[in-house]
Amino acid sequence: MAYYVDEHIENTERVFPEPGRYGTLRYDMNENPEGLPAWFVEEVKAEITPEFLSIYPEPGRFLEKYAAYVGVRRDCVTATNGSDQAIRYLLQTFCGQGHDVVTVAPSFEMYWVNCNILGLHHVPVSYNDDLSFSMDNLLAAITPNTDVVVLLNPNNPVGDAFSREDVVAAVEAARAVDAVVIIDEAYHYFYPNTFIDLTQTYDNVIVLRTFSKLFSLAALRLGVIISNPEIIHYVNNARLTFDANALALLFAERILDHPEIIDELVATAVEGRQWAVDELAARGYETRRCEGNFIFVRPNRPAPEVAADLAARGVLVKSWNSGMLKDYLRISTGSKQAMEKLVDALLAVDVA
Repeated sequence: MAYYVDEHIENTERVFPEPGRYGTLRYDMNENPEGLPAWFVEEVKAEITPEFLSIYPEPGRFLEKYAAYVGVRRDCVTATNGSDQAIRYLLQTFCGQGHDVVTVAPSFEMYWVNCNILGLHHVPVSYNDDLSFSMDNLLAAITPNTDVVVLLNPNNPVGDAFSREDVVAAVEAARAVDAVVIIDEAYHYFYPNTFIDLTQTYDNVIVLRTFSKLFSLAALRLGVIISNPEIIHYVNNARLTFDANALALLFAERILDHPEIIDELVATAVEGRQWAVDELAARGYETRRCEGNFIFVRPNRPAPEVAADLAARGVLVKSWNSGMLKDYLRISTGSKQAMEKLVDALLAVDVA
């Protein structure tokens, strides 16, 4: 049967996460290994009535609170079905077919995946072999054919963060060629600096946030786009009528109603991350402390082999078969208790 398939979708190769992660110790996808406090989850669940589930989602109340939380006007924010969906909307709206999307490399895979799907030209700017990055190289990649520049701050998977000087240089270089800059702040809460203020002083800056990492709502899928009213207007034109679901919006709104939970989650994550770095270093491991909720560890044996042995024990970590990160395990971090379980498992399998 000769049915039509879009050529860009037909030629895109996708790799999806392996199933069977329930019931495992999950340190592979930068989730919170333990999630939100049980009392809080039960409290919010009590609000979920049959009537609540029968009504189409209304994001307005959440967005009012979120805008106040980050210090911008209500018309400067919109909600999406995870930041994955936000990336699709932004590239679809602000990049013409065949035009350039400039990103660092390696970076979050959904940027190049969406470039492939949408027929956009992905321009990756590589890190150096020592995992340092030259902003001059990225600035040189911005040309009149560039429509979008992407900076992850902190970056996933490398885990570094950009200085304000470098980000402003990228924003101004992009503005000179009429390009927008997406600053993906998925890991912002593990690193205190933010560039939301630039969305209010430049007309081409967009910040992404997610509720999947610190806020531990990966299952519910909620992302937020923060920019100026004109950009938000165009994104809303592209957005599905009912995008973010009502359960995600409810849980997110209640998190904002309990700022003490946010403070506790940050403190717990920071303590666990630092404990893991110190403990593994004391055990003789080369470690790389990152600005997100993950660290890099160079095991004694090939990293993919160690990751496979850990998986056989129900402990999941991230490894690469090639590229500049192939010698490392990327390990998501959580509480000190969660990290003790990870270190015990690693020591059990990683025998030189």
